Amino acid sequence: MARKNLKRGLKNRHLQMMALGSAIGTGLFYGSASTIALTGPSVMLAYLVSGIVIYFIMRMLGEMSVHEPVAGSFSYYATKYWGGFPGFLAGWNYWYCYIMVSMAEITAVGIYVNYWWPDVPQWLSALICLIVITAINLINVSAYGETEFWMALVKVVAILSMIVLGAYLIITNPLGYPANISNLWNYGGFMPNGVWGLAMACVVVMFSYGGIELLGITAGEAEDPDRSIPKAINQVIWRILIFYVGTMFVLMCLWPWNQVGM
Repeated sequence: MARKNLKRGLKNRHLQMMALGSAIGTGLFYGSASTIALTGPSVMLAYLVSGIVIYFIMRMLGEMSVHEPVAGSFSYYATKYWGGFPGFLAGWNYWYCYIMVSMAEITAVGIYVNYWWPDVPQWLSALICLIVITAINLINVSAYGETEFWMALVKVVAILSMIVLGAYLIITNPLGYPANISNLWNYGGFMPNGVWGLAMACVVVMFSYGGIELLGITAGEAEDPDRSIPKAINQVIWRILIFYVGTMFVLMCLWPWNQVGM
């Protein structure tokens, strides 16, 4: 039986925004409070160190994806270079991981919707989200890419707006909030919970970066992977600095770390 090839329907702009939007999710919007509680202001260092690790992983995956842009991504590469069993483990481990992550993501959606509309059951909004996302993925890859592009753009605009507004409040302090850079060390120091707290935070932060590997997975459906994949991956480090480290810096300056999320 002839093997069908994937349709290359992802344009360069889709991949660029996927590289940006896939790393911005509930780990930043919803889970950052728990990370801050673990390590305090040094959460910026946790995001930076973990981001550098992710960047090098993406460089390696990107090289293989450009050299051989096929369906299966790292599961295929594990099978080819290590053998059938490692490839089997890689594929099913990733499947199980995303089943768990997907449930966590749509649960977060339910929590957000329930916050603004308490009368809407949390399970209902989560179920609707799951159905919509599944339907978009089943249409075609172009529909997925276009949806991801615009949804990622919304997240990017929201975070940039937050950074700009936060910087304005830090500089002007119009409402008398304790917003200044001294918040980075006034409440127990820059690393109040020590190296162990930083290490624990890095574990949580790595979850926040989950999704960025989609760049390598989509190589088999990209129109021009030789050009678009390296360009997207090389910009990952700058996006991490701006969107994660920048956001945490503004947040830590705006309010004492031990009062965030209270």
